[in-house]
Amino acid sequence: MGRKPVKEALEQKGEPANIQKIDKILINKASKGEEIDAIKRLSFSLAIPVQFVPEAKLNRLCPGANHQGVVATIAPVAFWNVDEMLRKVAPTQDDVKAKKPTLLVLDRIEDPHNFGAILRSALAAGVSGVIIPTRHMAQLNEATIKTSAGTALRIPIARVKNLSEILMQLKERGYWVVGADAGGEMAFNDYDWDKPVAIVLGSESSGVQPQVLAACDTIVSIPMYGPVDSLNVSVAAALLVFRAAELKSN
Repeated sequence: MGRKPVKEALEQKGEPANIQKIDKILINKASKGEEIDAIKRLSFSLAIPVQFVPEAKLNRLCPGANHQGVVATIAPVAFWNVDEMLRKVAPTQDDVKAKKPTLLVLDRIEDPHNFGAILRSALAAGVSGVIIPTRHMAQLNEATIKTSAGTALRIPIARVKNLSEILMQLKERGYWVVGADAGGEMAFNDYDWDKPVAIVLGSESSGVQPQVLAACDTIVSIPMYGPVDSLNVSVAAALLVFRAAELKSN
């Protein structure tokens, strides 16, 4: 907490560049000054969420402390820089083609229990990495880790500011981007998963954002055989990642 300590912590994030353990920055709505501006700039450049809150909230978080209008919260799991994560998964296009990794891209999954369940399925199905947005996303907190049965500590997770842009980068690296949506033109079990894929899943209430869905190569759906409109997103994620794993292992 405090302007100078938080600013110095942000300035050190480039060493090493692949790890980001600061979960978010809370700033008093009324706070101003050069250090505040610097903290906002650094946070934005590192894809670390910033929330502007009343001073009373900071006082509750840090009772009796001189927080100077700035508090950084630390995640129990370190986040990866997305470029470093992708290089670790498969450094070149040839590696991507040969290894045929599966990545998971989560668009605004706001329930930590769903987030945790998705991470558990992802690790079990051999997913190489998970990409999440900096905003409107469940925190990687105790509830998430508990629901994941500890697997959240073992799978690389990267945060990005713009999912649509990262999907275009994934295509350039050789991945096929597959969105999941009820209006998908193909049933998920008819899709050819035997290739490098990034699977995109959307929020519990509204699904994948239109601009993110538009960046997908293919949109698949999960057929419903009973009087149900859709599945819980964590169940849908499990079906998709295990289908991909099954076809790649044959």
